Amino acid sequence: MSKAAKLPSTPALRALRAAGVDFEPLLYAYVERGGTAASSAALGVDEHLVIKTLIFEDEAKRPLVVLMHGDQEVSAKGLARQLGLRALQPCAPEVAERHSGYKVGGTSPFGLKKPLPVYVERSVLDLPLLYINGGARGLLVRVAPAALIALCGARPVDAAAG
Repeated sequence: MSKAAKLPSTPALRALRAAGVDFEPLLYAYVERGGTAASSAALGVDEHLVIKTLIFEDEAKRPLVVLMHGDQEVSAKGLARQLGLRALQPCAPEVAERHSGYKVGGTSPFGLKKPLPVYVERSVLDLPLLYINGGARGLLVRVAPAALIALCGARPVDAAAG
């Protein structure tokens, strides 16, 4: 992390610290609509290790969080079937922000504004370490996958498309 860059104080970082989780914050130059391709390139890490935090809603407009490898897409239809729901779709950005308390591009599963069910692509839990948003645009944290279960109650699913 650059000494010149100041680490923002976010609900995600506060939640990680309060839980005593070992993590490393990593700042990078945020690229509008650059997604995990931009963050992985900026940090020099494999995009598969960068986990995106997505806010979806079911047919009753109930929100939930899906954590997926940066280089993969979520099968909304497949995930809905696994969860016993009729339908799932990504939330509109303003709706996602209202549910999570974070700006799109800076959404973290840690320190959410209100408790939401969190589902994680099963293979994410097999990674030795992962990179996930720390609650601000241009901020990822390197953390062990166990933190997703310990702090978020993340439930493993098979959500990858294809």
